[in-house]
Amino acid sequence: MPSNHYQFNVKMSCSGCSNAINRVLTKLEPEVSKIDISLEKQTVDVITTLPYETIYEKINKTGKEIVSGKTL
Repeated sequence: MPSNHYQFNVKMSCSGCSNAINRVLTKLEPEVSKIDISLEKQTVDVITTLPYETIYEKINKTGKEIVSGKTL
């Protein structure tokens, strides 16, 4: 199954925010092969075989505001 690369702009104010997102996305392994979270850039990059909506919902469940998202 081909991998998809998604990038989300998420409002994160501290490492606790990014850790919460990392925790929920890590639970999706092995379908998620790479997670790159930048607190400085406010971005979450995910490489996965899962659909966009699944990743969006997982990030959304952390309570963090998703400003935008796109497929790269």
